[in-house]
Amino acid sequence: MPQSRRRADAAALEVAPAAVPSATAPAVPTPPVIPEAPARATLADVAQRAGVSRSTASRGLTGRGYVAPAARERIQLAAEELGYVPDGNARSLKARHTPAVGLLVSDLRNRFYAEVAAGASSVLREQGYTIVLVDDTGSDSEEVAAARTVLAMRVAGVLVTPVSAAASRLVARHGVPLVEIDRQFCRGECDAVLVDNVTGARELTEHLLGLGHRRIALLVNETGWTTSAGRIKGYHQAWAAAGKEVPADGVEAVGFEPAQIEGKVGELLSRRRRPTAVFAANNVVAEAVWRQSARLGLRIPDDLSFVAFDDSPWMSMVSPGITTVAQPSVELGARAARLLLNRMAKPGRPRTTRLDCPLIVRGSTARPGRRRTPSPA
Repeated sequence: MPQSRRRADAAALEVAPAAVPSATAPAVPTPPVIPEAPARATLADVAQRAGVSRSTASRGLTGRGYVAPAARERIQLAAEELGYVPDGNARSLKARHTPAVGLLVSDLRNRFYAEVAAGASSVLREQGYTIVLVDDTGSDSEEVAAARTVLAMRVAGVLVTPVSAAASRLVARHGVPLVEIDRQFCRGECDAVLVDNVTGARELTEHLLGLGHRRIALLVNETGWTTSAGRIKGYHQAWAAAGKEVPADGVEAVGFEPAQIEGKVGELLSRRRRPTAVFAANNVVAEAVWRQSARLGLRIPDDLSFVAFDDSPWMSMVSPGITTVAQPSVELGARAARLLLNRMAKPGRPRTTRLDCPLIVRGSTARPGRRRTPSPA
């Protein structure tokens, strides 16, 4: 190749990289500069700022163990200034569980269960536990699924208002402390906190028998759970103590679905030989009795005496007020939480605790009056 040709090619190569881009070529955006996240404050950082050891800082933040008031104040101020947040993963790996408790309840739409959850939560929060709350909708399969979920989270303990034995036994097999609330399926296998269903139901039934009622219908959701079984037992005990025979149709199961409950209560109160008194075994059934009585034009207590288990707020607000036994629902949850905390700290033989349900007599009961025929719907 001639020397002049080689010089021309070399000149072209030098110019090409510096060529001006076309006016139509898109500009290449400059990547944004992402600032580095600030380092997360550690317990050691808090201890250094407060001038204490790590163990003292830990006690000052968790409230577990003694720390001098002045030192505790410095520790908490240092944590606030540094934005310190405990590392839950590290704590769970060290303790083999998270500082959390699973709380599985049947139906948060029912005020009773909401109050049980509130009572348990207040006690657990005071001790630094997070509450994993699951509404299992009263389904045994959902309850088992919820139990699996909280076990996977490595909770320190479980509280449950059980609808079967399956979830309780699943938790127990994993060695996690468990307390059954309100109902009991695993007696002798785990702790339980219940109300005295037998005594409460007996006192309500004795009250009606004492007024002269002999056609008393006890309405329960079902007959297998310990709650219903206890209330049925108390109902029978009152009849036996009075030397009277229980009516053949004295106990009726009305199911769980609202429409089913309303239908069965309406049919019961429309019978030619309807009861002179109705004992609703829980607040949901009691609401149906109140509505169906009004729909049929039955006056309480003139045409129908009415008592209920569980003193919901509305029972003292209507006229006449409803005679009832009051379940200590908030205390039920709180007592179960305290028992669970004790069991988590010190394993022992399972025990069952029962809380009293005081009788409250209001205006919904009277001596049987002259029978009136219900009005058509």
